[in-house]
Amino acid sequence: MAPYASDDSTTAGEVDEQRSGRRKAARYIVPVTVVGVAAATIGLVPALADSGDPDLPKITAQQLIEKIAKSDVQQLSGTVKISTDLGLPNLGGLESGLLSGAAGQGEGGSSADPTAKLTELASGTHTLRVAADGPDKQKLSLLENAAEYSVIHNGKDVWGYDSKSNEVYHGTSSESPERGKDQQPPAMPKDFAEEALKAVDDTTSVTVDGTAQVAGRDAYKLVVEPKQSGSTVGAITVAVDAKTGMPLKFTLTPAGGGPAVVDAGFTKVSFAAPAASTFDFTPPKGAKFTEEKDAGKASGETPRKAPGKPFDLGEAPKAGKDSGKDAGGPDGMKTIGEGWTAIATFDTGGEGVPSGKAGGEFGGFIDSLGDKVHGKFGSGTVFSTRLVNALVTDDGKVYAGLVTKDALVKAADAGK
Repeated sequence: MAPYASDDSTTAGEVDEQRSGRRKAARYIVPVTVVGVAAATIGLVPALADSGDPDLPKITAQQLIEKIAKSDVQQLSGTVKISTDLGLPNLGGLESGLLSGAAGQGEGGSSADPTAKLTELASGTHTLRVAADGPDKQKLSLLENAAEYSVIHNGKDVWGYDSKSNEVYHGTSSESPERGKDQQPPAMPKDFAEEALKAVDDTTSVTVDGTAQVAGRDAYKLVVEPKQSGSTVGAITVAVDAKTGMPLKFTLTPAGGGPAVVDAGFTKVSFAAPAASTFDFTPPKGAKFTEEKDAGKASGETPRKAPGKPFDLGEAPKAGKDSGKDAGGPDGMKTIGEGWTAIATFDTGGEGVPSGKAGGEFGGFIDSLGDKVHGKFGSGTVFSTRLVNALVTDDGKVYAGLVTKDALVKAADAGK
């Protein structure tokens, strides 16, 4: 079902009012939800389910990292369970709408569009079925109550199908020599492991912390922790298959304690070739069909490829680097600091966010979502998740990162 779908008792005028209100609210909540979704998708490396500690040959952290890098699993099938607890504000139906909107689903979009549908993984607990047979064939199915959403990549075709709304989305993959890599569903292990390891530098501690059993497979546990203080990241634990080197388990715990922000992984896995029919898809009779090239017409947006890589950790940020357009961020975005305490900053050119009586109908609502802070820079509002904090100053500057609220205030003060 599309995020803003109405029931039979809702009039067209009421739907328009609901959409208008959500768009206004979304305008101000984007700083926390967009950054939160990006943080969540770090955790889509497959994971889960410890049971026992197998006796395996000793291995160093460097050797285990090399084992991951050399892993070349081309064929697999299995079941993945992912739980994400970013601590986003409880906004009821509005929250799910904002998550879909953050991924780019417009009013004229399709509920079967993978770039929008898969953002549901950014909150709650979900069960996925995954399959892969080389770089040109992957399938991911999101299992829901009495419904299923699937994204299938087969050759040049990328299909999305939402059984709840009976909608079909069709796009095409890249024609480059690397065709397929930019279209893989966000549960393919090797790409995510490689991206995660790019963030490892001299600000990071990497150790091997024993062994585990995951989905019936013997695995080593690789632990990645920030050396710096001030980061909201406590530790990342990756269970690595002892035989293939493929990551089987990913858990990200916050420095502030409590349950994992992301706990995702295989409950069942096989490395045999899936049946060829797994990747076949024929649109059901009567389904609403959306072609990629037509997806942006209703809203005038540029058509989107589906689905791309959810989140690229990239190399550790370098201080002062312009990390805007090339990294998919706003033009003029800069990085303050390095490693796990790096802070992205940019100027919106606006006037911050409305608050209190001056904010009119949304002032009190925004105040309930963020915390007012003050410093040499003036004043602003901090929007927080359990992993990402974002400070929006009253003169329109934004500071965001996997850092504490105090670190953001210090960065803003230093910028004056």
